[in-house]
Amino acid sequence: MKTVLEVIKASADYFARNKVTSPRLNIEHLLAHVLGKKRMDLYMEFDRPLSEAELAPLRDLVKRRAAGEPLQYLLGTAEFLSHTLKCDARALIPRPETEELVEALMLEAKADDCVWKRGHIVDVGTGSGCIALALAAAFPEARVTAVDCSDAALALAAENASRLGLSERVVFLKSDLLAAVDGPIDLLVANLPYIPSAEIPGLEREVLCEPRLALDGGHDGLALVRRLLEEAAPKLSPGARIALELHLDQPSRLAAELPHLAGARAVKDLSDRERFLFANTPA
Repeated sequence: MKTVLEVIKASADYFARNKVTSPRLNIEHLLAHVLGKKRMDLYMEFDRPLSEAELAPLRDLVKRRAAGEPLQYLLGTAEFLSHTLKCDARALIPRPETEELVEALMLEAKADDCVWKRGHIVDVGTGSGCIALALAAAFPEARVTAVDCSDAALALAAENASRLGLSERVVFLKSDLLAAVDGPIDLLVANLPYIPSAEIPGLEREVLCEPRLALDGGHDGLALVRRLLEEAAPKLSPGARIALELHLDQPSRLAAELPHLAGARAVKDLSDRERFLFANTPA
């Protein structure tokens, strides 16, 4: 019988040969998942033999991960800020950059004159619900609407709301962008598909396992974002806040297209890449 450490080393080598990034970390997460333990608990059990009943499900997960299936889909969960969300192929995997977007909004909300934290927040393209649920948890006085065009994604988001005890705090709507949403909107936040269509085939294999609907942003990646801003104009309240997650130089390009908005500015993420666009409607 192989021990915990032997399985970790052998599987990490197998992952490395199959070009899985962070191979040791991946196998530790998968083994802890199979054993129903925390990853750090494994370090206290390196010499423990693993039974066939424990190895059989692990083998399946290891093969799927080596073939490129995302770790979060195999684990069935993803961490987002302080929340553990259900995660599967129905929606995009929550990213650290999206956490940065929500954290920036939380920082803004500390100002006494922040209106949207008590107003109507609309998250467009909610996917797993990570943005809407994090904001609903942080701002109990706000009214939160989460929108998606995918029934599957909305079902996942609703499951996450139930998981976090937030089902009564968020309204989930199936809608093509804002078609089914009533204004006024005080905070419009979105992480819409922003990858240019021509770049999709060249994405990492893990990313290609995620729904194309959540990735493909059209010719230059901004097709949906531009349409969202057009539809939003009559529904945004005076002085409403807009916060978007985008890609590469898109924030600067889009800011230049929005002279009618106040203070439209591109903001870099922690990796020093342009990632976000923040703006306000005229007060």
